Amino acid sequence: MKERRKKSTSAPHEDSALVKAFQAGEKAAFDRLVLKHKDRLFNLCYWFLGDYQEANDSAQEAFIRAYRSLNKFRSESTFSTWLYRIAVNTCKNRLKSLEYRLRKKMVWLDGPGKSEGSNPPIDIEDESHSPVIELERKERMALIRKAVDSLPSEQKTVVVLRDIDGLSYEEIASIAGLNLGTVKSRLARARLGLRKRLGRAI
Repeated sequence: MKERRKKSTSAPHEDSALVKAFQAGEKAAFDRLVLKHKDRLFNLCYWFLGDYQEANDSAQEAFIRAYRSLNKFRSESTFSTWLYRIAVNTCKNRLKSLEYRLRKKMVWLDGPGKSEGSNPPIDIEDESHSPVIELERKERMALIRKAVDSLPSEQKTVVVLRDIDGLSYEEIASIAGLNLGTVKSRLARARLGLRKRLGRAI
């Protein structure tokens, strides 16, 4: 989880150049922004929603909203921070929807997307891992995900953005519309809650 950030919020200058190209009429520039950010955005949505198809749908919806609003983007924050704000709000709306609550399923030990009709990505990092080690890893991840899911929404948001995705406190404050003190206090409460829930489990 800590390999998490190769600074793909990375090249804000590159993002800025692509945004300006898009606003100047070069629509293909948005495709490059999507390719650059799609994996991290999906990962963010998956940690919020816990379901492969729901995360995929939400990531796509976030990109559609970004596409429709990008001409109004004025670089008051980085593009990635702005995009994350859209994605977080999209996920929160999805979580509140009746349709989502009715379709929400239990966490699968085999990873995202093991619900009917889905084709999850293959998640094998090292072929030398034995099946037992791989199963234990997935069971630990399922426990962590369950613990994160059990947090209050406002705590879950900051812990996913900080501890899962590795964003800075400043980025989280901008995405969530909070001041730094609130971000830090919510994160402290979230981590304490996770320690209590996980205890000796992992």
